[in-house]
Amino acid sequence: MGLSCRHLACVRGAATLFSDIGFSLGGGDALRVQGGNGSGKTSLLRLLCGLARPDQGEVCWQGETLARCRPLFHANLLYAGHAEALKPELLAWENLAYGGLPGIRHSRAQAYSCLEQMGLAAEAELPVRLLSQGQRKRVALARLHLARQRPLWILDEPFSALDQHALSSVTQLLGDHLAGGGLLVYTTHQDAGPAPTQTLRLGREGAC
Repeated sequence: MGLSCRHLACVRGAATLFSDIGFSLGGGDALRVQGGNGSGKTSLLRLLCGLARPDQGEVCWQGETLARCRPLFHANLLYAGHAEALKPELLAWENLAYGGLPGIRHSRAQAYSCLEQMGLAAEAELPVRLLSQGQRKRVALARLHLARQRPLWILDEPFSALDQHALSSVTQLLGDHLAGGGLLVYTTHQDAGPAPTQTLRLGREGAC
């Protein structure tokens, strides 16, 4: 057993974004979360990461609630939000070396290797503020190469702002992660990414 949840509900003000959400993912499984703006996709991901508490229900990792296994869970998780979370004044490689994974400092060589795999070797020494939106997105996604040993990846809109070549590269990386027994949860507005084993559609009436 890997990641599971049951009866999840999220309320914002007087509106219920979703309720009675439940699923279970094991090694090699991918869950694609879809829905329009305001349907609660990012809110759901934050609940799954333990960054917020559900109004109802619970999230479990390896059969234990997050409240009981939080340090172990976070050691096995990579969460990449919709915002790139990059420091614009730092060079591309510095953003990976000093902010690649929370609490871990990586070497310059590791950062360069990750950027090269994302097709950004020539941009490694540039401040992030000078990069295009698509290049900044690839710098952020280069963190995936630093997290190959973490089994659970939760990604919010990982394909936005990517050209076709970068999209294919990221899709291949995600596919390799799943083939190695990893777990993946991702949101997307696009017809992109590895074929999911499950799809969750959020809307005004909840999930279907």
